Amino acid sequence: MSEQRQFDTDELAQLAERVCEQAQGDEQIEVCVSTGRSTTVRAYNGDVESLRSGRTAAIGVRVVALGRQGFASAGSLDADVVSDTLAAARRNVTFGEADPHQGLAEPDGAVPPGLDLSDTAVLRISDAEKIAAAIDLERRCLSADPRISGVRVAAWSDGWSQSALASSTGISVQSEHGNCSVGAQPLATDGDETQIGYAGDAAWRPDELDIDRVVTESTALATGQLGATKPPSEHLPVVLAPPVAAAFIGVVASVLAADSVLKGRSPFADRVGEQIADERLHLIDDPTDPTTLGAANFDGEGLAARRNALISAGVLRGFLHNSYTARRSDTTSTGSAVRGTRSLPGVGTHAPVVATGDIAADMLHASVGNGVLVRGVSGLHSGVNPTSGDFSVGAWGHRIAGGEIAEPFREATIASTLQRMLLAICGIGASAEPLAGGMSMPPLVIADVALSGV
Repeated sequence: MSEQRQFDTDELAQLAERVCEQAQGDEQIEVCVSTGRSTTVRAYNGDVESLRSGRTAAIGVRVVALGRQGFASAGSLDADVVSDTLAAARRNVTFGEADPHQGLAEPDGAVPPGLDLSDTAVLRISDAEKIAAAIDLERRCLSADPRISGVRVAAWSDGWSQSALASSTGISVQSEHGNCSVGAQPLATDGDETQIGYAGDAAWRPDELDIDRVVTESTALATGQLGATKPPSEHLPVVLAPPVAAAFIGVVASVLAADSVLKGRSPFADRVGEQIADERLHLIDDPTDPTTLGAANFDGEGLAARRNALISAGVLRGFLHNSYTARRSDTTSTGSAVRGTRSLPGVGTHAPVVATGDIAADMLHASVGNGVLVRGVSGLHSGVNPTSGDFSVGAWGHRIAGGEIAEPFREATIASTLQRMLLAICGIGASAEPLAGGMSMPPLVIADVALSGV
């Protein structure tokens, strides 16, 4: 076979199964194969700055024997490369450390959600249409406000992927899907001051992209920061705007993954069944929702994707597991294996969702009185200690005075711990704002956070 021709998913599945059939003795073999194509267009000054497109092919082979694991990958599906990759994975088994919990996923009888994610709309968009979309995005940002002096980035991207996974334990699954995205970084200028904004959107289909929101949000974020100053240091209520709330919830979800727990990198280990958040908080991971780009029929080991409750009414319900962490924890997989073709399965969320609360959008700032609205953060992942839960990250946004949005601030830090932050949730928005990828998130109100100028 050659990666120069386009495989269909049946051919990928057959390839993976043929490799698995070569298992010898006590060997277990898992094979993940994929092909893909992508295009990225960037516009600048009303013209094409760059247009990049390409195709990829990849294979990842995992071999487990006597509790030892070997893995190898390659960027080709040529027959000789496939054979060499299997041989390399077998050789790597000899370097693996014996682990009684090591092994491939076994079919568990769970039924996949049966989502049809194979809409080919992105394949029907011509390069000319992609170029026009990027140029139009730049034009609309420039005309949105007289203070917008330029657009650093106006881009269109799309991709289509096909994949299959098979194992000698009896798993064989396949999938194909496409997606597209746009993003803009406009510059706002007032005298000698320049601020930058950003917004983006991603969707399964081009006609599902919310270009209006991208233009409005990116330009408002840029112009809204003009005149921002450093805030004084104080403890006060904080409203996390939906993108910021989503980022923090993503960090929380990451330390509720069992591999983090087993590595001692979670402040919530051994707390299942305990109240770890305000009772308003309900957090689930729901890959069965076809409207999100995290939707999936299967996880990274070929088990059925499923809806998992992580926090219900503030109570920790459990952790996310793949097959390995489940064995180590004497439980079952939650269908939460995540991986790339050329990487080993880890554990993670597919589509985390926070249930909406009871604070109407027009009452959100009034419910705070005096505090701050955090519109953006920087250094979130590097600024969080996953073991202790302590965090200190850069932040910018607006003051809230008398229940109304007031002057902007920047060059600030917010600090607390994930544990205190979850317990200090004192309000959740009644509506969720759409985010990139079909996700949505309500704003979160935190009763007490340390804010300081830096």
